[in-house]
Amino acid sequence: MSYGQGGPQSQWDPWKPHSQQPWSSGDDDGTPDWAALAEASETRNKRRKVLFIGAGALATVAVGTAVALAVVSADGSDDAHGTPTNLPASASVPSGSATPSFAPTSAPPPLDPKDFISSAKKDTAPLSADSLFPGTQLTMNDTVYKKGATADTTQCAGAANGTLPKILNDNRCTRLIRATYSNGHGIAITVGVALFDSQAQAAKVKAQAAKKAVVRSLPGKGVKNFCDAAVCLTTTNAVGRYVYFTTGGFLDGKDVTDKDAKVFRVGNDLQQFIFNQIYRRGQAQASTAANQ
Repeated sequence: MSYGQGGPQSQWDPWKPHSQQPWSSGDDDGTPDWAALAEASETRNKRRKVLFIGAGALATVAVGTAVALAVVSADGSDDAHGTPTNLPASASVPSGSATPSFAPTSAPPPLDPKDFISSAKKDTAPLSADSLFPGTQLTMNDTVYKKGATADTTQCAGAANGTLPKILNDNRCTRLIRATYSNGHGIAITVGVALFDSQAQAAKVKAQAAKKAVVRSLPGKGVKNFCDAAVCLTTTNAVGRYVYFTTGGFLDGKDVTDKDAKVFRVGNDLQQFIFNQIYRRGQAQASTAANQ
């Protein structure tokens, strides 16, 4: 290789920037130096081969390192971040979607008060004239009724008139309790309550006593005799094993007619009062039985 004018020229090196190419050697004829080109080409091929081999080795190492890291991660993460290995078997793990079930329940139906006043076997609460007709007076609507005499007997026929004594005896009346009330305006009414062992007996007495069956009026304690000879208002009704009667009229002995609204009103008030008293007796016994 020759040197041209201007001093020595650097050998062209493909790996050095700005190095002199072999065909620019400065010779005047401008002919390329083919020997130099061949040498340079061989040098390039050798270096490229080395680089390719080196790059392949690096690639292999990189792949190997990635595999090694993946293995380490899979083996080493069990304790720190993996799935716990001490879980119970899947069959013993409770299901979060399970719905608890409960046996159907229902409250018992309330006890019927009438059941307790329809049979002597259930109707066992204490009973007297004072409990059936309490106090010294009662108020119905806007009327105050003063209580007079009371009576309580097991000889039912002795407290009855007309056809009633026989009816009471035939159906085995066990007790007859009476009380008299006056309205303070010349009218008095006796209320009588007859007891039987069963509701069926009471219903039979009610049907048979529809006519000419009268509970005897009860004077006393400020109330003179009434309804001895005059025409009076009489009623008969029943609830449970109880049959209740009223006999009422004028204290002056005047006959009652269908135009005497005041007498009928007193009779209605006293019937309502005694019905309420008997029914409350059933309610009290039903409540006691329900709480036992």
